[in-house]
Amino acid sequence: MTAFIQVMTTTANRHDADRIAGELVERRLAACVQLLGPVTSTYRWKGAIETSDEWLLLIKSREELYPAIDAAIRELHPYDVPEILAVPVTAGHADYLRWLGEETGSPPASPASP
Repeated sequence: MTAFIQVMTTTANRHDADRIAGELVERRLAACVQLLGPVTSTYRWKGAIETSDEWLLLIKSREELYPAIDAAIRELHPYDVPEILAVPVTAGHADYLRWLGEETGSPPASPASP
C-alpha cells in the first residue's frame, strides 16, 4: 500500500498560497491543497516574539513525493525559512486514498493519433 502524507506550510498572503497550491497540483505533487486563513501565528524570529496573519496550506500527497514537495515549496516560497512539516496519514477512506494516489501519479498517457 502506498504511504500517504499531509504536508503543511504557511504564507503571508493569499496570493502566495494560491500560487504554491496551484503549482503543487499542476506538477502532480499534490492531489489537493486546502487553504485556510487567515490564521494567526505567534513565533520567535531573530530573537523577538512575532505575531502575524498567515494562510495555512494542507497538502495531500504520497510520502515518496516529499523531497520534491519540499524542493518546490522552497523554490516558490518567499520566506527565508518556510514551515514545511509532513505528517503521515495513518488511515483514510479507501476511495479517497485511491484518488489521491491516482492524482499524484504519472499523468495518463494520451491516446495515440490515428
